[in-house]
Amino acid sequence: MKASLEKLKAGDIREISKALTVIENYPSEGKELIEALKEKEYFVIGLTGSPGAGKSTLTDRIASIFSSKEKVAIIAIDPSSPFTGGAFLGDRIRMKKASRNENIYIRSMASRGKLGGLSPSIYDAVELLGRCGFNKIIVETVGAGQSETDIANLADIVLLVLAPGMGDEIQMLKAGIMEIGDIYIVNKMDIDGALRLKSKIEAILEFSKQRKEVVLTDGIKGTNLERLTRLIETELKFLKESGKIVEKRKRRMRFKKLNTVFEELKELPDEIVDRVIRELKKWREVGSIEG
Repeated sequence: MKASLEKLKAGDIREISKALTVIENYPSEGKELIEALKEKEYFVIGLTGSPGAGKSTLTDRIASIFSSKEKVAIIAIDPSSPFTGGAFLGDRIRMKKASRNENIYIRSMASRGKLGGLSPSIYDAVELLGRCGFNKIIVETVGAGQSETDIANLADIVLLVLAPGMGDEIQMLKAGIMEIGDIYIVNKMDIDGALRLKSKIEAILEFSKQRKEVVLTDGIKGTNLERLTRLIETELKFLKESGKIVEKRKRRMRFKKLNTVFEELKELPDEIVDRVIRELKKWREVGSIEG
């Protein structure tokens, strides 16, 4: 499968889909495509949190608001099928507004069984979309847990979504997942316990001396989502003007390389992997690799 470079430059959706398939299945060819496209400014917004907290509905609404001014791409990370490795595509059917919007592109990507919910190809996927003219790329992950911190290595800004009455929100607060959020969202604000959950999050943030926003939302009704998108824009502007976005991008490149190494190691015989580990330990001790 080949993607037309000229059509990619023109933002042809069918060709973009082909190119993303190439990236997922033929990484080296995908990198060649990316390198042939001009670099452009774009931002990656990660959205993660409790299963059942309404992440897909929020993604749908947020993307629709942003799309009035710019092109938006959504990557929904779905659990891999154990038989085919393909995504189940469950989240896409809940994005009714975005799926009808010509300014929004939606793509499901399989997690490929990766515990963090992010396929190694996600790094090249966001770069391709950015170079194809999508100003904001929203990556919605499978669910939440300590391994979900992978999203923090990819995104410029992370939205952490929780909802009252899910039964696992307090466990999440204790698990360290709180550390990855830049903006905290208590969705389903009409459910009893939403204000209590918001207060608990604010108390944790105050205790850890973090000054971050906690927003009550209702994804279905759209309550407070205009405010949320303004907060996102403010945070992205700050990252850009302060220069912190540069550090974010360096971090992304580092973890992209680490993911690539991990994928290569998985294909090697055990004895070679063992040798690589020994050499890495030696390198850490003396600062060079021999042999």
